[in-house]
Amino acid sequence: MSIGNLVSVYRYPVKSMSGESLSSVTLNTNGIPGDRAWAVRDEVRGGIRGAKKFPELMRMSARYEQPPADSGSSPAEITLPNGAKTGTGDVNINEKLSNALDHAVSLWPLMPEDALDHYRRGPPGHDDVEKELRAIFGRTPDEPLPDLSIFPKELMEFESPLGTYFDAFPLTLMTIQSLNTMQQRAPDSNFDVRRFRPNLLIESSSSDPFPELDWIGKTFTIGEAAIDITFSSPRCSMTTHGFDDLPKDPTIMRALVREAEGNLGVYATIRQPGEVTVGDELR
Repeated sequence: MSIGNLVSVYRYPVKSMSGESLSSVTLNTNGIPGDRAWAVRDEVRGGIRGAKKFPELMRMSARYEQPPADSGSSPAEITLPNGAKTGTGDVNINEKLSNALDHAVSLWPLMPEDALDHYRRGPPGHDDVEKELRAIFGRTPDEPLPDLSIFPKELMEFESPLGTYFDAFPLTLMTIQSLNTMQQRAPDSNFDVRRFRPNLLIESSSSDPFPELDWIGKTFTIGEAAIDITFSSPRCSMTTHGFDDLPKDPTIMRALVREAEGNLGVYATIRQPGEVTVGDELR
């Protein structure tokens, strides 16, 4: 049974930077080849960090000039906030990123799963765990925190699943309907898809306000691939930052908590690798 069509495919070569749109891609067991294949490490406090800690990363973008390898970290071009272009292989890349972020950082490719110290979480910004979580997820004192029990247990100790720079799972799906629902319910904010960084954007045939929530626990095919929908995607402070032509807007999170329990989109894993193409049916 067809329940929608694939509208867009997005890949983000560097964690937390804007990425690129694709017409087709071959999914493998780790998701989209080249997706989140690079990440920034905090050289002051330690740990891999994204835009939750360095919002200025969202004012940068990255793309591949050549198709990336199926695994590992292929060379990518980076555009800095001032428009200057550099590359992951630039001998001065760490200095350039540090200057752009006004903080000492280094750029890292994916490391082996057994590089535990590399993936281990750096010190929190607050001694109070609840305060730290509220800062990360952009929640006010009167708003509930997301249910963190859905995440792999290793994320309590490590910044990402070992061997990856994903937040939790290799794919994020979102429907146009969910974005439209939020736009209708919070018309003063701009629920642009760029704020939410899905890998696959779906136009659902359902009339439900958030169709993808009904997909959790089910398996779907898209093109040659099969995917398992795992959990809804809790949203964090990144969705409220300003970048490109989008303004900083904390009310984005207020609306998400009020209307969708702070979630938007769903996570997925790949059951069967295969090619997916814009226009493919989701079945």
